[in-house]
Amino acid sequence: MDSMAFDVIKRLDDFLTVQVHSSPELIVGVGKAAAAIDRRRAKAKAKKEDSGPRKPHVRHVPRTELRPLRITPWELLATFARATTLARQGRGRGLAEHWQGLKYCRAFAADRHGSLRLTEEGKAPEQSYRGMQARELGRAFGLAVAERMLSERYPDHLISIIDADTVLLPGFARVKPVATLGARARPDFLLEAWRPGEGSRVFVVTVNGNHQKVTAKTSASSRTTYRQLDRGSERVERLHIGQGNGTPALITSTEFLAAAGVTVHVLAAGGDVELPIRPPSGTHSADAAVGRRRLLYVDSVADPTQRDNARHNAFLIPDDELPWFSRVLARTHAAGQLSLAGGGGAVGQYLIEEQGSKYFSETTFAGTASVQDAKADLAGQPYVGTDQVFRINGTRVEAFSGMAADLYGLLADGRVEEYRRQVYERRDDWPKSKDVDNWGASSFRPDGTALAIRVVPKRTSADDGLVG
Repeated sequence: MDSMAFDVIKRLDDFLTVQVHSSPELIVGVGKAAAAIDRRRAKAKAKKEDSGPRKPHVRHVPRTELRPLRITPWELLATFARATTLARQGRGRGLAEHWQGLKYCRAFAADRHGSLRLTEEGKAPEQSYRGMQARELGRAFGLAVAERMLSERYPDHLISIIDADTVLLPGFARVKPVATLGARARPDFLLEAWRPGEGSRVFVVTVNGNHQKVTAKTSASSRTTYRQLDRGSERVERLHIGQGNGTPALITSTEFLAAAGVTVHVLAAGGDVELPIRPPSGTHSADAAVGRRRLLYVDSVADPTQRDNARHNAFLIPDDELPWFSRVLARTHAAGQLSLAGGGGAVGQYLIEEQGSKYFSETTFAGTASVQDAKADLAGQPYVGTDQVFRINGTRVEAFSGMAADLYGLLADGRVEEYRRQVYERRDDWPKSKDVDNWGASSFRPDGTALAIRVVPKRTSADDGLVG
């Protein structure tokens, strides 16, 4: 058996350092990029929908929040997987999308300082592949940094990652010919910091990546990074939760070829959004289905850069719809959790038609043909989920994604609030990767989900059908 697969999996479980950068100089560079972009737009007479106001008061992140990120490559791929379980590309391909991270198993390496870099394979020259890699891995690195920052700001909370498109569709979908948000600019994700019995805090996040080279002779970021951060500032300004301009945001751009190794650049916009407290059960809890809304988008928000009461287009969740939006967030996150475990038809109960509920009840799409049909025992904890078998240099490798079996049962039964109560109480009780000796690399989150990978073990007649 080829030892390459064992070596690759071993590297996936090694902690490496990802550089995190923010500074006043970064703000200056983004400002210059914004001016250049505005000049080009003016010259081209860009349409109103092609441009818009930027988030006001974007700032660099304080040094106290800028320590490097220590993370394993498998944790990064797990972050990518968890973020894409409800992806709508290709119509209902969510679960298929989340397995796409496996193609990056050989893309990571450590330099002599222990910083994370791309391998030669990760620097593949095909432009289309590099563009896809920048988009997909940009999600993983940006979300990992954003999640770490919020976990430190709210140490007694759990952090949920929710796809922005999916959570906005119930309020803003264009329903002809199919439900879509159109080409309207918007952020990539919402991060919810929550604990039972309190109102959630919500942040909007943009994530980008690029392969622009920055040499060791210059401390400046690449021009592409400046442009990505400026564009991110425009996109977060297109979503407002509550009146006024108080929606906090994190804007990220990851340089994969930076001189110091993979580097995540991050800017922030202040604000404070606290959603109303939900009851633990009943029609106003997240256990109850939500309906569609027709919320205002065109000229919905006052432009803070103008003095003539000018307004601009944006997704606005008005104050009186915040209780509804809180339920949408919680139910969309529940759908993502079930999808991660191959929940099949159980996923659809948490989504309305505009979010693609019917695609989780049919088996004609790649993301729904895989169902919750696998089990694993990880450090004595039973998990249920789904698995994928692929090859590394000819050696069969198995990856598993799932949830703790009892928590999966709660969500499958529609009990979101009880799931949240139990998972919060058990948030510190989950295994660590070092506790699992029958898998090569593993990832556990406080929300009860797990992803693990190993070389496929030889089967015996005594096997009882468990994959762990």
